[in-house]
Amino acid sequence: MIAPPQFDPVRQIFDAALEAGEELGCRFTLVQDGEVLLDLWGGHADRARTRAFDERTLTPVFSTTKAIAAVLIARLVDAGKLTYDQTVASVWPDFAQAGKGEITVGQAMSHQAGLSGIVEEIDPALWFDWDAVCAILAAQAPLWPPGTASGYHPITFGYISGEIFRRVDGRTMGQALRQDFAEPFDLDLWIGLPDAQFPRVAELERPTRFADFGKLDAIKKAAFLTKWAAPGGRGGDVWRRAEIPSANGHVTALAMARLMGLMACEGRLDGRTILSPEAVAAASAERIRGQDKVLPFEISWAAGFMRNVPNMIYGPGGVSFGHSGWGGSCAFADPERRLSGAYVMNKQSPELIGDARAVRLIQAAYACL
Repeated sequence: MIAPPQFDPVRQIFDAALEAGEELGCRFTLVQDGEVLLDLWGGHADRARTRAFDERTLTPVFSTTKAIAAVLIARLVDAGKLTYDQTVASVWPDFAQAGKGEITVGQAMSHQAGLSGIVEEIDPALWFDWDAVCAILAAQAPLWPPGTASGYHPITFGYISGEIFRRVDGRTMGQALRQDFAEPFDLDLWIGLPDAQFPRVAELERPTRFADFGKLDAIKKAAFLTKWAAPGGRGGDVWRRAEIPSANGHVTALAMARLMGLMACEGRLDGRTILSPEAVAAASAERIRGQDKVLPFEISWAAGFMRNVPNMIYGPGGVSFGHSGWGGSCAFADPERRLSGAYVMNKQSPELIGDARAVRLIQAAYACL
């Protein structure tokens, strides 16, 4: 662990949550200018409480995975292979069906495409067939006029962004993550987990109640509340092996904090320039702000990132941004302070964003800086 006295108040909050049973196992990491300031972990990696949650434990982070997808798309933009203003159909022609021909990459990345979920009933196991899901999304009509509002795409975001990436780059996002980031920078990040890594994965303790989405409608039901809204029916091993860049990343908090560090430090990671400052600015700029049609919040969306304003769940930074995942995980970047952080856990809460455990740690950490 890295726990200097400066951060004793954070350590106390961290330990108290474990002692009170608010956590099963968890980890919280802060990085500034490439230096790890704080790295705490504790608790258990399994529900039987026989295996310690340690520095090698991999945690499923669900939608926090979208921050990785956003970085990968930003690299294509920075390389001149893609722009946020071009249409999705310009690289994926079938996507133009059903009135979607003018949807831009930037709109798709900021949840404005109107494809919050699959409308027609499918076998939940079909989500594991990448091409089949992409064909359904390409043919489906938007659930609202694209570009007029955001509506969170919990699962479909990964297929849309991932198919854009694959058609431009030639690789899957999971392959590019390993080749461009995980291996050269020793980042313990996976989208598509090999069987050999399974023993390191933390077991999840599910929430005791369902999330509150407010008044339900067809848009919210398609996103979260049908029997086929998420992959299922094939077991946990198939889920871990799959590459779903919106939902099934397996990471350590240290690796996520370091990856987000490049977004906090003008595109530099371990002294190497990975993105230009202009690319970081373009990826994190507000693309739409307002009442989201799926999540019961006003949200400012960037190109795959959730901006800190107006909900202020990633500390006090006015230009901070990141992403949160089902159950409570999150990762963020603060370019003003060149600071990044990540929180992972295996006892899930029903909060959609801004899990109180993460917010307490982040707020306490900022107070110590």
